[in-house]
Amino acid sequence: LDTETTGLDPFTGHRIVEIGCVEVIDGIRSGQHFHVYLNPERDMPEEAFRVHGLSTQFLKDKPVFAEKVDEFLEFIKQDQLVIHNAGFDMRFINWELENLGFPAIPMTRATDTVTIARRKFPGAPASLDALCKRFEIDLSARTKHGALLDAELLADVYLEL
Repeated sequence: LDTETTGLDPFTGHRIVEIGCVEVIDGIRSGQHFHVYLNPERDMPEEAFRVHGLSTQFLKDKPVFAEKVDEFLEFIKQDQLVIHNAGFDMRFINWELENLGFPAIPMTRATDTVTIARRKFPGAPASLDALCKRFEIDLSARTKHGALLDAELLADVYLEL
């Protein structure tokens, strides 16, 4: 699972603008995925735009989180979530869920690949790009951050870890 956002902290008004999930069963990608762009109902700061390239204009006619929450929760069910820097994504997801009256997803459901990588390769870079390079995973399609592409890359990294 990966998200893209308008900034770094949902408690200061930043929101999710993209969610990408890739299903992996028994170490194999099933081909099933969940992907949505979301209207954050706010402007897109330039710093965030430089990271993912999603503009206010592009997102203005997209659904809001409330319109996609049921579909998202149906896709993830009670599955374990593999997330790179899980604390960041879970903070945003849980902020959105709790604002709609849904219970937060417990952190015990999140497997953090940053933590795994740092434990396995102490002192080495643990970014998604660095891990893709370490495991010779093709990054040529990644010119900007994108939730679905990053979730696909993360699935491959996780299987290597």
